[in-house]
Amino acid sequence: MNPDLLVAGSIALDTLEGSYGRVTDELGGSALYFALAASLITPVEILAPVGADGRDLVERVLSGRRVGLGGLRVLDSPTYRWSARDVGGRNRDLGNRDSIYDTWTPEPPAGFTGWAFAGSMRPDRQFQAVDGLRGAELLAADAMLSYTIAQPAFVAGILEAVGWFFCNHAEFAALGGEDPDRFRLHWKLAGLVLKDGPQGVTAYAGAEVEHVDAVAGRPVVDTTGAGDTLAGGMLARWRATGGRPEGLRDALRWGVACASLAIEDVGLRAIARATPAALAERLGEVPA
Repeated sequence: MNPDLLVAGSIALDTLEGSYGRVTDELGGSALYFALAASLITPVEILAPVGADGRDLVERVLSGRRVGLGGLRVLDSPTYRWSARDVGGRNRDLGNRDSIYDTWTPEPPAGFTGWAFAGSMRPDRQFQAVDGLRGAELLAADAMLSYTIAQPAFVAGILEAVGWFFCNHAEFAALGGEDPDRFRLHWKLAGLVLKDGPQGVTAYAGAEVEHVDAVAGRPVVDTTGAGDTLAGGMLARWRATGGRPEGLRDALRWGVACASLAIEDVGLRAIARATPAALAERLGEVPA
């Protein structure tokens, strides 16, 4: 039986630098951030590669969570590595080692018809993932600035394949975006979600424009994965409540609540220990 919600993306061992110091081999990756947030709301299936050096960490962090591991592939390659330094509340990409993508090809479940999100990963593999998920009822993807600049042709193919696209303003500009509505119409997107960190998030969907402010008054330790947790919370909530257009704002608020939880500690530590009760409480702090 196919899952209702699926995420394809990266599993990473990150090196992160910020006011908290420097950490190495910190578990992360778009697939894990999304899945941990979404699983607070609804079950989710994960489609991602990991090296043997990261398998135990992944199984430990997902233990007890509603995350299916049928699409997790453990390979004889080093887990994807990513390095970043916090500069003014935003991560500066310091490079990656992504050779694991040379030995992994995404294989979505045959006949998948649920909702799917392709998180940031090497664009050739991200394109293969969305190409194999074209039968999804809702298909979304996210961007990563360094990959957007390095492999624009694949990113264009991703935009042509999906119905919803998530990016921040720097990624939007790198893709030639100036006006969100014109960008959405050019790529025939059903929806465009622009993430703006402390300014919140705005979704453009036809005539509808929904903006939700970020949660104020909470600590911000590390913004890594904030966008993926926002997408996970938003899509999980929207899917669970029927996916109707009138539910978009409510779904965005749940996404903002997930992102607010995630940034309170280094890496995915905070979202990994979050509970549905904690999410419900944080939701009450999201501007209505």
